[in-house]
Amino acid sequence: MRVRHGTALLLRLLALAALVLGLQAAPAHAAPAAGTFRVLAFYDGTYDAAHISFDHEANTWFAQQGAAHGFTYTATTDWSRLNSTELAGYQVVMFLDNYPHTASQRSAFQSYVQNGGGFVGFHVSAFNTDTSDWPWYHNTFLGTGTFRSNTWGPTQETLRVDDPGHPAAAGLPATITSSVSEWYSWQNDLRKNPAIDVLASMDPSTFPIGTDPNQTWYSGDYPIVWSNRDYRMVYNNFGHNAMDYATDTALSSTFASAQQNRLLLQEIAWAAGQDGGPVTPPDGTAGRITGYGGKCVDIAGASTANGAAVQLYDCNGSGAQVWQHRSSGELFNPASGKCLDATGPSSANGTRLQIWTCYAAANQQWTLPA
Repeated sequence: MRVRHGTALLLRLLALAALVLGLQAAPAHAAPAAGTFRVLAFYDGTYDAAHISFDHEANTWFAQQGAAHGFTYTATTDWSRLNSTELAGYQVVMFLDNYPHTASQRSAFQSYVQNGGGFVGFHVSAFNTDTSDWPWYHNTFLGTGTFRSNTWGPTQETLRVDDPGHPAAAGLPATITSSVSEWYSWQNDLRKNPAIDVLASMDPSTFPIGTDPNQTWYSGDYPIVWSNRDYRMVYNNFGHNAMDYATDTALSSTFASAQQNRLLLQEIAWAAGQDGGPVTPPDGTAGRITGYGGKCVDIAGASTANGAAVQLYDCNGSGAQVWQHRSSGELFNPASGKCLDATGPSSANGTRLQIWTCYAAANQQWTLPA
């Protein structure tokens, strides 16, 4: 491991960090209390019965999950609410079946995510046949380029978890079972984009994919869930239910897979700046401290020795990145049995941080915002 940023920056991070219990701060947005945040979902609900079916059940399911896991969910078809004033009150924005098409809405959204706001998108929110419609969104943010092809009909598949170290994928097995969906492929090779982190893709065991021989995938690499490392965002290439179009009856549910549902909840929590796991009301358990660049406060080398350096490092789910804010003021790392400690002891600018045996001294006291 190597130090990614200076110790003075880390000292400021700790002094100004959001809540320790897994909360990751979104720079331009007020940090919610632990276990609480607000989600604003945009949709049209006017095109293709399969997409409309997904919209309706998504609005029901996310509201229920919010009540169970400590976040509020608001859905709207009023895209004019995509403005800086409105977005300032939310930690996560969702696009269920479209994306903004006016300059002011696009500008507000781009500013929101560039300043740390979270995003979770689904299926049609990436669809386009011409990236010049919004190059930043299609090429830079999502990384897809134009739509290339889709499978038909909708099918349930086996997804390989490509990045088990990402908080959104925490605790998932090597493969998971998806819900039924139609699946998209894209012009750009996401694997070749250094900004893109593929979280899940079609597992080779799942081919062929599709029921129409003319719209079936027989082999290849098809990312399904991914994040852009420059933003707190996740895109999901699902959200299209199987339908009996003649009777307008849904034949499947996007929320029928418990494993996929866990992935979704962890995506939303991470996008909101919370810990990777499903969000629950605060219970005093330990969690990560994160901040600048989305990095975690980490004990170098996962050491347990007195004097081991503390640094910023990629979040990886290890015990070296778990901290508990004790009522006595210490930041305690259970894996090492040590507390965060200012060397010296000193309060001077540039003072190094380390772990040391806990002894309730002033240089081990840390105050975090309420």
